[in-house]
Amino acid sequence: MRVLDTNESTRSRMSRQRSRDTGVEMALRRALHASGLRYRVHRRPLKGVRREADIVFGPAKVAIFVDGCFWHGCPEHATWPKRNSAFWREKIEKNRARDRDTDVRLKEAGWASVRVWEHESAIEAAVRVAAIVEARRPGRPRVIRSL
Repeated sequence: MRVLDTNESTRSRMSRQRSRDTGVEMALRRALHASGLRYRVHRRPLKGVRREADIVFGPAKVAIFVDGCFWHGCPEHATWPKRNSAFWREKIEKNRARDRDTDVRLKEAGWASVRVWEHESAIEAAVRVAAIVEARRPGRPRVIRSL
């Protein structure tokens, strides 16, 4: 990867971006918990694959990834910085390729991969996730509390 030619304020701002427990992720976790679902956070769904899901439902084999619009190149909200544009385009495209590869690996191992964009409503995303988890749960399905 190329050396990043940025000024100090940009470097400082980017280094403060959280990669875990973001506001969107916490809102989604609260909504899922309120609906009665229990999960693990920041786990690697597959042994030997160095990729961590934000929320994992182990028995149902569902991995949730909360993706930031900038870092993962959201089709609706992605922006391409003018400064160091080649560096950022390469970085974001690599993130997108890694996301696709992760989804393929999980699918091959029998997992469902769910991508939630940071701009999505936490409640709507929780309803979508809950439906997927319940459909994949081994044994008889449970009743989910309404959100």
